[in-house]
Amino acid sequence: MEQKAKLKFWSIVMLTINSIIGTGIFLSPGGVAKQSGSMAPFIYICAAVFAVILALTFASASKYTRESGAAYAYVRTAFGDDAGLYVGITRFVSASIAWGVMATGVIKTAFQILGYQSADITFGMQTVGFIILMIVLFIVNVMGTKIFSLVSNLSTIGKCVALVIAIFAGIVIAMMTGNHMAEVDALVNADGIKIVPEMTTTNFVTALVAAFYAFTGFESVASGAEDMEEPEKNLPRAIPVAIGIVAAIYFGIILTAMMIDPVAMVTSSSVVVLADVFQNPLIKNIVVIGAFVSMFGINVASSFHTPRLLEAMAHRKQVPAVFAKRNAKDIPVNAFIITTLFAIVIPMAFAYDMKGIMIISTIARFVQFILVPIAVIMFFYGKTKNPTVETAKKNFTTDVVVSVLSLVLTALLLFKFNWAGSFSTTTETGTSLNYFAIVSMIIGYVIIPIFVYFYAKKQK
Repeated sequence: MEQKAKLKFWSIVMLTINSIIGTGIFLSPGGVAKQSGSMAPFIYICAAVFAVILALTFASASKYTRESGAAYAYVRTAFGDDAGLYVGITRFVSASIAWGVMATGVIKTAFQILGYQSADITFGMQTVGFIILMIVLFIVNVMGTKIFSLVSNLSTIGKCVALVIAIFAGIVIAMMTGNHMAEVDALVNADGIKIVPEMTTTNFVTALVAAFYAFTGFESVASGAEDMEEPEKNLPRAIPVAIGIVAAIYFGIILTAMMIDPVAMVTSSSVVVLADVFQNPLIKNIVVIGAFVSMFGINVASSFHTPRLLEAMAHRKQVPAVFAKRNAKDIPVNAFIITTLFAIVIPMAFAYDMKGIMIISTIARFVQFILVPIAVIMFFYGKTKNPTVETAKKNFTTDVVVSVLSLVLTALLLFKFNWAGSFSTTTETGTSLNYFAIVSMIIGYVIIPIFVYFYAKKQK
């Protein structure tokens, strides 16, 4: 039998980078800078430490199982099939929706590169572009792991090159024009009130949480573990390496941008905030194109992770077995098709305005960040519901100490999360309930899991 191609170590590193660097670093710096001022670059370093601690927990979990599904596999092995099913199906729903939202971002950015203003991009134009993008991603996936790995690696290199060019250009500009970072701390609004608040513990944590979301994505990398070479060995090494590379790039781009024009970072209303920092048209265009490549790259990563989560559940007979079938290129085509349809239909149903429904994706991460560290501790002490744990080299520091620290940090993140803002909408006339978010929560976290639960019980 022909040996199927699998992702090797550096391809896993590239996939992890591709999964993390998406829209966050291009869109989030303005909010972080507005909250922390000249401390913004160091906030990103602190967020990187936060991400590394959580990533180490996921990396520790990955060495105890070769199964696909990431958090689904870890929770199922530690707590049993029912807990795993809940994490798996809510992750699938949220990841599909998140993929749809990221695909929408690619289309809007593509039209802007072509010269269209946001108001000129019609529903029909977005829909056509959306479907074309999904067809491209489908072709990339069904052609096999080798082609997927090539596209993933190229998109990762493309986005990193764009950011590195911007960093070096920023260094040169800063050397020529001087360091303007302190200007943002003195910036005031029309009423003479300082825009950047004093750095208190609350403000620090709020800025840290905002910066942290630019690092999320690492938690999904192990979803396709079965398509990786020695995942129990390579994943624990690849994930921290990738986050280290991402942290270096993030720190460099934020530092140079703040040195050049921090005021533009805080006051920009552009889609790609980083582009407004550079006055040179060439550099500005490189950043915008880099943002487009970045968004496309994270869509490539999502097209790999999300269907394999559904496939992992199908292997356990928790969803129909048809989703576990693979084609001649060893790709879960049926799982990919249903995931793609889900990712297309939901954004279309909400006219591509997905701010409310994205609460599902956020809360799904919280569930993982709580349960996975506990699962790792259970793996270490051999207290799991299922006996399918790999014989792994145990380490008290990474498996227990880091997992406990992850739980503490997650509790902090939950405490500082803007729950009220997520379930309400503020307009000129006042504040009202965000019905999109509420309905999405009920459907994604109650109704769909109940249906899947009874289906799984029936199969047993």
